Amino acid sequence: MLQEQQLNSTAIDLSTTSATNLERRLQEIPPEPGVYFMRDANDRILYIGKSKKLRSRVRSYFREANHHTPRIAMMVRQVAEIEFIVTDTEAEALALEANLIKQHQPHFNVLLKDDKKYPYILITWSEDYPRILMTRNRRIGRGKDKYYGPYTDAHLLRNVLYTIKRIFPLRQRPQPLFKDRPCLNYDLGRCPGVCQSLIASIDYRQTVEKVAMIFQGRTGELIETLSAQMQKAAEALDFEQAGLIRDRINNLTALNAEQKVSLPNDTVSRDAIALAADAKTACVQLFQIRAGKLVGRLGFTAQVESLSEQTETTSAASDEELGAILQRVLEEHYQSADPVEVPLEILVQYPLPEGDMLANYLSDRKGRKVTLIAPQRQTKAELIEMVEKNAIHELSRLQRQSERNLGALQDLAEVLDLPEVPRRIEGFDISHIQGSNAVASQVVFIDGLPAKQHYRHYKIQNPEITIGHSDDYASHAEIARRRFRKYAGGLNTDDPNFPDVVMIDGGKGQLSAVISVLAEMNLADKMCVVSLAKQREEIFLPGEKLPLPTDAEQPGVQLLRRVRDESHRFAITFHRQQRSEKQKRSYLDDIAGLGSHRQKQLLAHFHSIDYIRAASVEDLAKAPGIGSHIATEIYNYFHPQ
Repeated sequence: MLQEQQLNSTAIDLSTTSATNLERRLQEIPPEPGVYFMRDANDRILYIGKSKKLRSRVRSYFREANHHTPRIAMMVRQVAEIEFIVTDTEAEALALEANLIKQHQPHFNVLLKDDKKYPYILITWSEDYPRILMTRNRRIGRGKDKYYGPYTDAHLLRNVLYTIKRIFPLRQRPQPLFKDRPCLNYDLGRCPGVCQSLIASIDYRQTVEKVAMIFQGRTGELIETLSAQMQKAAEALDFEQAGLIRDRINNLTALNAEQKVSLPNDTVSRDAIALAADAKTACVQLFQIRAGKLVGRLGFTAQVESLSEQTETTSAASDEELGAILQRVLEEHYQSADPVEVPLEILVQYPLPEGDMLANYLSDRKGRKVTLIAPQRQTKAELIEMVEKNAIHELSRLQRQSERNLGALQDLAEVLDLPEVPRRIEGFDISHIQGSNAVASQVVFIDGLPAKQHYRHYKIQNPEITIGHSDDYASHAEIARRRFRKYAGGLNTDDPNFPDVVMIDGGKGQLSAVISVLAEMNLADKMCVVSLAKQREEIFLPGEKLPLPTDAEQPGVQLLRRVRDESHRFAITFHRQQRSEKQKRSYLDDIAGLGSHRQKQLLAHFHSIDYIRAASVEDLAKAPGIGSHIATEIYNYFHPQ
């Protein structure tokens, strides 16, 4: 049992009450397989994990000897409660962990780095008429939506998507172009008339299911299905339909024939995964082989420190640790995959520490035996070598990019006379039109790269800033106070989210306004605050009349310019969004009986003010929440006698 003095020697700083609760909970954890939850003081789930021995795994987080990575250390500091679910087997623990992570999506369960580098295919199954689109952001979808990827070749993916939209009649636009008739895509046979519901939702979804088979690597199976349908149409003397299916088969065959890699056994279906890693980053490549052809090449970037949480050194990872990385990447990848996407054979570069458990889990999902092999010779080993070469090239590219970013950060540290290279840089900008819809942006760069998950925008709350009266100085002062008030008095400045450099878009006036606020909160000397003027790209420091003697093209200044340009873009985007929303609602606000909730329902039904203006009383009454009386009021407002 864990003694009280052992808990008090942990590397976390907890209150007496929290420490007592954790001590009691740690004593209750059994040495059996299962899943554990870590919650904070607000009962939010921070992390969900699995282990074949719950007691040893959970206690390892609270041992002082464990030198946690910054990510894990920050999580452990927030833990106030631990829960667990015991399972009969390790495979059950893995399956349960996958379902719980999907359900709760804890913040610290982000395993693979989502750096927007690789694109995904998103199918919006949450909609009656699903869309198929390419995205680099996995956070835009809803619960039922499905992602495929990430794909390493964006150009090839665009070509494939373009070809698919020529083969199958699919929804082409997110919103209808016309209110009462389909657009030209319908006449060309590119779209089945989704906007006017000229095809039933269930029939359209069957078409999308066929397209999904392509991204699942099941093109050969799709061609067989279409061939059977073509034969059936021909036997029914429906030669026009048979000819249409024949053309689709020919196009799909041509698409499938473009693959450059072909293996001797054309019936094999397998995935091959390998990685290349340095002390911090692992680049993982996964090749999808279906019917002997390479149908997909997926890429992942993972932080070695985040994945090897029990590692106590930052030196090069061992084969066992690299195998653990592959294990976690495969677990996360197949958790979001449909059972039909799981191949019968998975080739791995290194033996997996819990390979039997993963194989059992995948076999249960697939309904057939799935084997994991670390090949050592012949064709399969050569395939792993090819995957590893691709991973090495990707790692080299990332290292070169990292070196450029490090050079820019070192140059910026010299320009600003900083004691060490800055890690977190925040940029702020204000956007408005003569004081109307005034907003502010906060962008964050970490290690020289945009960290969009930390971006924030603000609505200016100062009552004196109205239409015709703008005040950028007061706006910057307000945002500085709101952003840093939780650090007032110098509290929690060791927080990883506390910036090393703050960049204000503007000149000496904007900088002075921010410094005055930070001085009131005793934070002016806790961070480096600078402003960057647009006209001459001049950098100003607090209290200095003249700008720093810099070259606008040197790496450190270019980095600040990227931060400034990104904050400007983000602020303008949010301002335009707010202005557009206000323009939409300014008309509807004047209609009696039309509250904000009904306004939202009306706009969701018609999509624009122009469609509402053109609608008849009968059409308006069909909108959710709009009866005949209000429909008449709306019509009369837009059509005064």
